[in-house]
Amino acid sequence: MTCYDRRDLGLLLLRLGTGGVLAAHGAQKLFGWFGGHGLEGTGQFMESVGYAPGRASATAAGLAETGGGALLALGLATPAAGAAAAGAMAGAAAILVPNGFFAQEGGYEYAASLGLAAAGLAVTGPGRLSLDHALGHLFDRGWMVPAALATAAAAATVVVGARAKRVRAQREGEQESLFE
Repeated sequence: MTCYDRRDLGLLLLRLGTGGVLAAHGAQKLFGWFGGHGLEGTGQFMESVGYAPGRASATAAGLAETGGGALLALGLATPAAGAAAAGAMAGAAAILVPNGFFAQEGGYEYAASLGLAAAGLAVTGPGRLSLDHALGHLFDRGWMVPAALATAAAAATVVVGARAKRVRAQREGEQESLFE
């Protein structure tokens, strides 16, 4: 029997922190918990920023964040959980890019940090203090990492690309004032 090392403890802390924040963030969208607006309000917001249909977009983002976050915290199906959460954060970051990097200016810093932490956990694995380890890595095989990340990247590219196209089309319909 071997002792758990610093790496296992560090991964546990990273998983619990990142997963917990993501799960709470998703619960705001899905259930209106923690000051969130639930599916109705989040769906309206998603529609207003170009993710259509809004309610379906809110549901998908909420499930990716809540489910991915909870699974990351547990260390279960870590490649899929991390990839799903990273994909959701890519969608969030796409909205915030025009505001710059820093969160204090409404930028994408926070979304990028959560997404990169989730992707890093997908790549690194959950460590020995996890359900994946307890289950013999049944849902954490080596081939699952590139498959999950590629699938999430492809889905995020399609969704963010469709949003960008809708936003561009909406802006083309607006006329800028000639004089201020």
